[in-house]
Amino acid sequence: MAGGIAIEQDAFGTPGVWRLTLTHTGKFNAMSRSMWTELRAVFTAVQQDASVRCVLLQGDRGHFCAGGDIAEYPSFRFDEAQLRHFHEQEVWGGLQAMLDCDVPIVARIEGNCMGAGMEISSCCDLRLAADTARFGAPIARLGFPMAPREAALVGQVAGATVARAMLLSAEVFDAAAMLGHGFLTRVHTTDTLDDACRDVAVRIAGLAPQAARLNKQTLRAINRPLAHVEYAQPAPELIANEQAGVDPYAYADSAEHREGITAFLAKRPPVF
Repeated sequence: MAGGIAIEQDAFGTPGVWRLTLTHTGKFNAMSRSMWTELRAVFTAVQQDASVRCVLLQGDRGHFCAGGDIAEYPSFRFDEAQLRHFHEQEVWGGLQAMLDCDVPIVARIEGNCMGAGMEISSCCDLRLAADTARFGAPIARLGFPMAPREAALVGQVAGATVARAMLLSAEVFDAAAMLGHGFLTRVHTTDTLDDACRDVAVRIAGLAPQAARLNKQTLRAINRPLAHVEYAQPAPELIANEQAGVDPYAYADSAEHREGITAFLAKRPPVF
């Protein structure tokens, strides 16, 4: 099973509230390639439906999203063209659809929020988490970097210090730390998280929907996720398209890329 996104319309008995659930049983809701495509389609539909007032995005069975589905990786990641297409079209297509969505998006986060989970939650407007949630992007253990656009997104929303710790030292943060860094809106106990998320979603649905959409358009214009990360560096979209003389996907067939993924699937420590 490649996983999917369950859609519940009029959640909590409230018209206009959509509850979306990332579901990939046995893999802590890791994102498969088909799930990225589905994410794009779902948020495109949300954007085009004037009746939607709030989206609550959550994961299934006690976790938000543990990253990407690594079992799929050997079939495409070692080919540069396929790797580029995966990140620039499939992954970024889903994330861009979320970023382009004018409907308020609330993330309900518990358990693992890693890699792809960090990217997806960074596209949400409000992030409510259980006090037991864990956040990180330890992909250095897998022998590959975060794609430029995705790194720019996480770095801007979670903060450069947090992004550096996640990507360079594979650090994992708890919910209290992420609240302190400003990534989370609020932290709740596991027992109270559901009620808190319901209350926020219902509250948003009761407010002026046109005003909410206009506010999101204004905030998007003010705080674009793909602005320069540092003035001395080219914008991430230039790097992604090799216009800065850098090919971010040239590592596709590298030994450490193969070693990281192979070691993970073999359940052994990588040797870099």
